[in-house]
Order: sequence, then structure tokens, then C-alpha cells
Amino acid sequence: MTNSPILFSHILSGAPDPDGPADIVEALRDERLAWAHLDGTHPRAQRWIREELDYLDPQAVEALLDVDTRPRMSQIGEGLLVILRAINFNEGEDPEDMVSLRMYLDRQRILTISRKRVRAIEHMNVAIRDGQGPSDAGSFLVQLTEDIVGNIGVFQSELDERAETLEDQVYGGHADHMRRDVLDLRLQVIAARRYLAPQREALIRLTQAESPIIDEVTRREIEEEALKMTRISEDMDELRDQAQVLREELSSQLSDRVNRNTFVLSVVSTIFLPLGFLTGLFGVNIGGMPGLNSDNAFNYLVIVCVVIVAVQLMVMGLLRLYSKRRKR
Repeated sequence: MTNSPILFSHILSGAPDPDGPADIVEALRDERLAWAHLDGTHPRAQRWIREELDYLDPQAVEALLDVDTRPRMSQIGEGLLVILRAINFNEGEDPEDMVSLRMYLDRQRILTISRKRVRAIEHMNVAIRDGQGPSDAGSFLVQLTEDIVGNIGVFQSELDERAETLEDQVYGGHADHMRRDVLDLRLQVIAARRYLAPQREALIRLTQAESPIIDEVTRREIEEEALKMTRISEDMDELRDQAQVLREELSSQLSDRVNRNTFVLSVVSTIFLPLGFLTGLFGVNIGGMPGLNSDNAFNYLVIVCVVIVAVQLMVMGLLRLYSKRRKR
């Protein structure tokens, strides 16, 4: 199938798998339950769908071919159009940049299409090839949804562990080089949350769909996945707030450090300002300066400077003590 946009194809009704593109096209038209997965980036993908699946509703065809999608569910006649987002496991890409998976399902056919590799689809292909796959469209939808939601749950758990580690480091006083880590966590959570709420709504709508492929068992299992998506979405909201708190704590620690450094510089400046004035005054090279003819004049000047510093430190200490007493 190198010249065909079809990546995987199987007959789920117990018949042998198709011999080639022509056979899967016939299987998608007749009463056999057939599944075909297409590469959305293939140059012939759009033409193949429009020509070989011309019996599909134009709205379904348009949604399957759309490049920019969000999770949704639409009932089209006796079929279901389902668009979900899966964790991006492709090498060199960010997992939170979730991959779109478009599906059309009815009692005789299942068509899926994606523009990138989807691990859940690959797992489904292996399961069917090994004789452990679903036997009807409802089971196919449930098994695929469980895989997608499970991977999202694992991703959320990994983010949660990272957040706890960052929290321990930030509040443990080891936050000198963690601003980038906290920022990366926030960006990942924000990117993932974009699709979680619509995906939860799509699954909830699936549980309410009146379709021949959604029996009571399928409905209950999809409802369970919708509840998992709700929990994941709520946990992501908590992670977003946790990352914001960590960012604020880092900013607070940075502000405290700047304030401490500024205070030290202020103390040093306060101490050396009168000394600088005194030494500058005695450094003028004009007649009449006291001590010019005395061998001990420099010693007296040093003693005066030490006394000035001691008096300043004593005054600062008294002011600090007085300030603490007022706060009590």
C-alpha cells in the first residue's frame, strides 16, 4: 500500500484481512465491518476519501480532511464523527502538542485518519493482527478511547511528580536555577489544558448519543473514560495553579534576595559616606590643614574614623532594637 494513503486496514467481522486497497474499498462499502486508517499527509489522501468514500456525508468528509481540529463529537445519520486528541509520542516533538485523531464509525465501517503517528492506533493494529482486537465498532471506540485517555493520565501523573519535585526544591531553598524549569512546567500544562476540556465534553456527548453502535455496555465504558478525563482536567487545573504559586514563590525569593543585597549596600554606603567626606576633606592640598606638621596626625585621623564607625553601628543597633519592640 505504498502508493495508497492507507496505513492499516482490517476486517473486524471475522473475515480475512483485505488483500489490498481495492479489497478494503469494497469492504468499506459492503456489510463487512472494515477498518482503514489513513495518513492525512499523504498527497492522495483527500482525493482517495472524496472518490472512494463518496457515499459518506459531505460534513463527515470535510471534518475528516480538516487540518485544524479540536475534540468534538457529531452524530451524522447512523454514524458518529469523533475527533480526539492523543499524547504526541513522536520523536523530537513535545508530548503536550497533542495529535489529532479523526474517526468516522457506523455499523459497517470504521475510518480513522491522522497527520502524525498515533500510538493508540498502532496498538490497535497490533491487537487486531494478533486476534485480540474488537469485534464491533462500539468496542473499537471504547478500546481506542481507553488507550488515549490512559496515556493522557500517565502524562498528567508525570507532570504532577515534576511539580512536587520542583515544589520541594523551591521551598527547600534550592531555587537559584529553577525559573526555567517552572516556566517549562507551566507551558506544558497550558498547552495540554487546551484540549482536555473539549475532549471531556466530546466523551460526555458520546455517552448521550443515540446511535446503533453505542449499546449500554459501550455507553457505560465511555462514561467511565469521560469521568477519567474530568479528573485529569481537574488535576491539570490544580497543576496550573500550583505552577503559578511556584512562580510567585520564586519571584518572592528573588525579591527578598534583592532587598537583602540592597540593604547591605545601603548599610555599607551609610558607614562609608561620612568617612569618605572626612578623608576627602583632609585630602585637600591647601595651607591651614590641621596636623600637617604633626607626626601622629594620621593616627589621630584613623582613630576618629574608627570612633565614627563604632558610633554608627551602635546607632543602627539601637534603631533596629527599637523597631523590633514597636512591632511587638
